[in-house]
Amino acid sequence: MAALPFLKLRPNVRARALRGHPWVFVNEVEALLPAEHDGEVVECRDRTGRLLGTGIYNSRSQIVWRRLNRERVVLDAGYFRGAVERAVGRRGTESIRRLVWSESDDLPGVVVDQFGDTLVVQVQTLAMEKRAGVLGDVLAEVLKPAEIIFRNDATIRRLEGLPLEVHTRSGRPWEPRWMKIEGLEYWLDLERAQKTGFYLDQRAQHLAVAKYCRGARVLDAFCNQGAFALQAARAGAGEVLGLDSAEDAVAAARRNAEHNGLAAEFAVTNVFDWLNDPARGVEPLWDVIVLDPPPFAKSKAALEGALRGYKEINLRAVKRLAPGGLLATYTCSHHMQDAELREVLAEVAVDARRKLRVLEWAHQPPDHPVLPTMPESEYLRGYLLRAE
Repeated sequence: MAALPFLKLRPNVRARALRGHPWVFVNEVEALLPAEHDGEVVECRDRTGRLLGTGIYNSRSQIVWRRLNRERVVLDAGYFRGAVERAVGRRGTESIRRLVWSESDDLPGVVVDQFGDTLVVQVQTLAMEKRAGVLGDVLAEVLKPAEIIFRNDATIRRLEGLPLEVHTRSGRPWEPRWMKIEGLEYWLDLERAQKTGFYLDQRAQHLAVAKYCRGARVLDAFCNQGAFALQAARAGAGEVLGLDSAEDAVAAARRNAEHNGLAAEFAVTNVFDWLNDPARGVEPLWDVIVLDPPPFAKSKAALEGALRGYKEINLRAVKRLAPGGLLATYTCSHHMQDAELREVLAEVAVDARRKLRVLEWAHQPPDHPVLPTMPESEYLRGYLLRAE
């Protein structure tokens, strides 16, 4: 293999890459490479010249280097095929699942979700964008899907200097359809819905919460397409209400409920305002409340405000729980660590003057694997708590 250009870490910089992290930031290197290397494979070395690995480079990004491998590799069809085959081999046999999770599967900036015979791909790095055609060919060869949808509309692409767009590999539009997930059918529009079309990371939690819902009065806050609410109704809940501020999400939840023959109501509202409305004080308490909000902390700088938001929404929910009621609360921001979430819940228990007992810990499923050397690969955490 021909010699590759390389980045060199600055002296006296405590770069996380020295402790196994797969990223190098722009302020950690002695000098940037010329822009002609953007989107290409380069090496990274420590200040003594020791090889840290081969990775993809983009001088326009704050993350200038993302490791592919600790050894020298070529980012060609063979590399993609090996990475995809290993990723698939680590998964189970479900037909709806996450197949590729970025750095956790040796494909930095690539996410692939499978929905039956359709793959939904997100490409979020310049090097992978330049090779998206090769990636699509390999996915087609290894998995033989009927269609591949490239959902390249996440705003994070702008950090790599990439445009936002959505297209299918075939060039034909993908028609929305009913798909079964954990025993229920959902109307999925994989070209236009949020993220890759469905929040696959929470499907196990939908069932975990449902175990506690028979005969219960259940509130599903930030309900999106209604999965928590619908699984609660399916489990025999006595009353179910889902809330979301997005009209299209609530319309989808209602459609899903009707199609599955389940009794659940949904409303378009701001959850914070709804829980704080004085009218709540004259209503019956809830037996189960689910809080699954969007990420409040989208950056490290936003964490302090996010912690206040998480405390406020959890405190309001606990105050509306019946004695012995269940709170299922989640955060999907990697900036918020478990210790911080636990501290929020401790403060909520004190302020609400109620004892909270942990019944279950929640975490992202195995098809969203976590790298111990990369905290950013772990983002979903939560608790199922009994409120006395």
